[in-house]
Amino acid sequence: MITYNWVISQLDCVPNAPEGADYVVTAHWSCNGSDGTYSGSVYATCSFPVVQGESFIPYADLTQDQVLSWCWANGVDKDSAEAAVAQQIENQINPPIVSQPMPWA
Repeated sequence: MITYNWVISQLDCVPNAPEGADYVVTAHWSCNGSDGTYSGSVYATCSFPVVQGESFIPYADLTQDQVLSWCWANGVDKDSAEAAVAQQIENQINPPIVSQPMPWA
């Protein structure tokens, strides 16, 4: 069984946006997985549209879960990312390509 861990490692912000200070425009995320022996990871970024209105959350009040939900709502396919990690782990267990010793060695 693979255990997945989603992490937001960096937030890129507009420091003085009209919508609010440190308005988040990009999140750097990774999906890490391990079966206890093997591990894999996927890293990417997700950009967010500038949204006008009352929905602004001050930077200091953001949580990782909140930002991850924005990523998933803005094009990051959680299932596909976890499937890619699972495939990396499967490829370590059962390598699709291997290097053989030279037959004349």
